[in-house]
Amino acid sequence: MKKIILTGDRPTGKLHVGHYAGSLKQRVELQNSGEFEDIYIMIADAQALTDNFDNPEKVRSNISEVALDYMSCGLDPQKSNLFIQSYVSELTELTFYYMNLVTLSRLKRNPTVKAEIGLRGFNTSIPVGFFTYPISQTADITAFKATTVPVGDDQLPMIEQAREIVRSFNSTYDEVLVEPQALLPGNEACLRLPGIDGTAKMSKSLGNCIYLSDHPDDIRKKVMSMYTDPGHIRVDDPGKLEGNTVFTYLDAFCRDEHFERHLPEYANLEELKGHYTRGGLGDVKVKKFLYAVLMEELEPIQAKRHELEKDVPAVMEILHQGGIRARETAAKTLAEVKHAMKIDYFE
Repeated sequence: MKKIILTGDRPTGKLHVGHYAGSLKQRVELQNSGEFEDIYIMIADAQALTDNFDNPEKVRSNISEVALDYMSCGLDPQKSNLFIQSYVSELTELTFYYMNLVTLSRLKRNPTVKAEIGLRGFNTSIPVGFFTYPISQTADITAFKATTVPVGDDQLPMIEQAREIVRSFNSTYDEVLVEPQALLPGNEACLRLPGIDGTAKMSKSLGNCIYLSDHPDDIRKKVMSMYTDPGHIRVDDPGKLEGNTVFTYLDAFCRDEHFERHLPEYANLEELKGHYTRGGLGDVKVKKFLYAVLMEELEPIQAKRHELEKDVPAVMEILHQGGIRARETAAKTLAEVKHAMKIDYFE
């Protein structure tokens, strides 16, 4: 069986370092590994419209922003197929057919859906499109017969529900669809970076993000304002690592060689943590080190983005061509699905 990847992001804003640590960096590594025959990277505009239906310009204006972030991080259109979800209309038709395979009570039990509904304050006024997101995501995955879906741990219930829908379809009709497997980041700290304010999730809507395209001065300000240990008032005070956002980010981004370049009095992160927990190490020094680490990671990304921004129409044409290829693949799967369901009347 072919090894195929499907993954993507909602275009509701520029991408941030949480996206990078949690998925983008891994996607580039997977793309360059040579292990996968096809890689589909989707800008999920149709899904974004389910809770931004009254602000379509917000979604439209961020299509190119997400594409620029993708390519500046190293996603290569020659190796990965980048496309816009709504361009592939076959995904909508697959979603409709899969709706018959899922009960309302099962959708209500999905932990990811419940969490997202709570985050947006929908309560009883939940758009149907948003509520049925697990079904739509299953259509996205199965249209390309993806075997692997890189996700954060918060998305695991969505992948499990996709697997349930695949099993239900295959047992009801025919063995057409492929059961996907979730792929988590190898670094546990990358699973979900907290916001700079210490809240559990880095979120565009909460305004607690460091964006990949942020100006270095803005990144410095954000790092210096990061939540640490509120009990670490004086330099001599012992500090706590648990819940300390600065050290969570260092866990995600820091390597031993960073100390050689930016903080040579320590050999590695464990030594830095030991000093902090004993006392005698101030937050400002640690934050300055984190800023240096982040900028070493982000500077080449930002340099490439500046080059790509000179010809945004060329970036959009890459998405157009990617959409054409994606439609060809999805159409084949849709034809197999309709044949299995015995609704291909004129074939």
